[in-house]
Amino acid sequence: MNRACLPELLDSLPPDHPDAIHNRRDLRIINRFMRNRPWFENALPPLLRPGERALEIGAGMGELAMALGGKGVPVDGLDLWPSPAGWPAQRGWHSADLRSFDGYGAYPVVLGNLIFHQFTDSELAELGGKLRRSARAIVACEPVRRRLSQVLMAAVAPFFGANHVTLHDAHVSVTAGFRGNELALALGLDDGWRCTSTETGFGVYRMVAVRR
Repeated sequence: MNRACLPELLDSLPPDHPDAIHNRRDLRIINRFMRNRPWFENALPPLLRPGERALEIGAGMGELAMALGGKGVPVDGLDLWPSPAGWPAQRGWHSADLRSFDGYGAYPVVLGNLIFHQFTDSELAELGGKLRRSARAIVACEPVRRRLSQVLMAAVAPFFGANHVTLHDAHVSVTAGFRGNELALALGLDDGWRCTSTETGFGVYRMVAVRR
């Protein structure tokens, strides 16, 4: 399957639209199934030095960042949406487009959960250029690009009441997912970076990239 980025329905909906609210509920279930939060809880602490903060790009409603904060991992958020209800006063929130955000210099560690796949290779190259200037580590959970994942999602989704937005966006997300070292290469993390990419049997692509 060749990688292709197609529009996701959620991007066309305001945050308070009923379909968007239902989709966020579905994503919480999908993330639990993928076990993304426990993985970030283990992956991030060794990468952060005392006094440092990580930045979650595409933080959405801030649920992952707040959960990590509850485990003692300081994470600020960046998203087009405004700061979510209950966002901790001691944590920063940036309402901006991650492609034009100019504050990456404050964050030595950047994480993304199901966000990098939304961008074309050329957009990832541009984003990588920004991140490489200051980041010491980049950590990501994304979909594995496998047709089997699309088939399994279509079969399982009715059992947890997924709506049409989730069904559509899950299908196109897998089409835009990654294999092997594709994400690291797209971000330009070759010379001077140590990159580890893994794929799970549940269709999760995970990358940890650390500057040498």
